[in-house]
Amino acid sequence: MEFVHEPVLLNEVLEWMDVQENGVYADGTLGGGGHSGAILKLSGGTARLFGIDRDLTAIGAATQRLGEYPGFQALHGNFHDGKMLLEAAGAPLLDGVLLDLGVSSPQLDVGERGFSYHEDAPLDMRMDRTQGITAADLLNTASEAELTRIIREYGEEKWAARVAKMICEHRAKKPMETTFDLVHAVDAAIPKAVRRKDDGHPARRTFQAIRIAVNDELDPLDKALCDFVDCLKPGGRLLVITFHSLEDRLVKRCFQRLQNPCTCPPKAPICTCGKKPLVKVLAKGAVPPSQEEIERNPRARSAKLRVCQKLEVE
Repeated sequence: MEFVHEPVLLNEVLEWMDVQENGVYADGTLGGGGHSGAILKLSGGTARLFGIDRDLTAIGAATQRLGEYPGFQALHGNFHDGKMLLEAAGAPLLDGVLLDLGVSSPQLDVGERGFSYHEDAPLDMRMDRTQGITAADLLNTASEAELTRIIREYGEEKWAARVAKMICEHRAKKPMETTFDLVHAVDAAIPKAVRRKDDGHPARRTFQAIRIAVNDELDPLDKALCDFVDCLKPGGRLLVITFHSLEDRLVKRCFQRLQNPCTCPPKAPICTCGKKPLVKVLAKGAVPPSQEEIERNPRARSAKLRVCQKLEVE
């Protein structure tokens, strides 16, 4: 399947990125290159852009798509290591960084990747298939308590304990091998009456949780955001698109902490900790997709964009 991904919140990204001619940008989640291509085009083809992705299929598709732009350079790796990757590539301080934390449509739509609960496929779920454990490895080796924690914390699934119990009962008979094995375990765990009332597929929260755990998506996120702020020049902007409440809360809290890092007691007459704001939060909260975009691309429904701008620190 051709790796084509419709970029979410594209108009909003271009507006808040404030793209400049000859600017220097990084797309930490390159995907098919939709956002990156639009940034390069808006700059009149004069910008430099470093596109980071751990999916080699995405790297190949974006490199082919953006080959007309001399300032484009793809970097294979995890955006959690973005600062190191950019330094190794000799990147200067950046005018803007974009992180789109969603799973791309091609990853969801290619059944063999194991992200989708709609197709029976091997339980993989790795964004970088060259390394790491698969979803099957995790589901067949983690304890019931650990599975409960993962599904409850990362999927916000209130039936997490029952789902974990059913997974363990299933694997005691035969290993968890396919996406439908996991779907069947979820179906057996969640009462039919609850499933009928669910707005969406009942397995979506468990699949989200396992995907997050397999790819270690949340634990390194806070440090990655701080690292990318370090990579910005004063006035540069960091844009982050999230797709579920866990990510959005982490991004929101990180931006708030960077904007107000003071650790002095709230009633202290003067600041003695000496910590200065590093960023200013823009957009007054999260920017949602337009209704028109949601109708055109239902996967954009849960997307939120948050923006901060690096300050000149004395």
